[in-house]
Amino acid sequence: MTAPDLSSSASIEPGGGKLFRLADLPVPMVYATHRIIRDCNFEFAETFGYERHELIDQSFSRLYPKIRDFVRTGEMWRTNFAGGKVYHDERVMRRRDGSSFWCRVRGRSRNLADPFAEALYCFEPMNRAIAGNASLISDRQKQVLTLVSQGKTNAQIAQEIGLSKRTIEAHRARIMRAYGLRNSAELIAWFSSLR
Repeated sequence: MTAPDLSSSASIEPGGGKLFRLADLPVPMVYATHRIIRDCNFEFAETFGYERHELIDQSFSRLYPKIRDFVRTGEMWRTNFAGGKVYHDERVMRRRDGSSFWCRVRGRSRNLADPFAEALYCFEPMNRAIAGNASLISDRQKQVLTLVSQGKTNAQIAQEIGLSKRTIEAHRARIMRAYGLRNSAELIAWFSSLR
């Protein structure tokens, strides 16, 4: 599949609207097909410490701390990203030098049937420290707590990540008991302090 040339000059859309080049956008943007970076702007490459040409035709997996983070994020997005919806989350990403940082990612699929077939993403670095004690909870617990902090119910989380509602409740209860947290508000505040 040949990617559209998103770095070429702006053009006029039918009806008089103007289309902008990816390179013209002042935020880190990327165009991808099946989670392979097909085009990105300078701001995106700079965010991760690469030259733009080093990321073209590369998998997003190289930008994650662990391959399992890449896989789990894909599972969550596949569930929520379908049908041309805009989806977003917050996650830890990895720069070229190996350092990690928090990032808010928003995306929109251009293919209603397959959300990863063709999509645009905006990566917004966040000024949030990576806490060393975040390693005290498992990757699955982090995934559950990320969805809790987005306001999702146990049932919604269970459906999204393919676990039972009871398993989600158990993850939450285990963390709350271990850290002396009394309610969801304290749980979210505690998790936010880790991020």
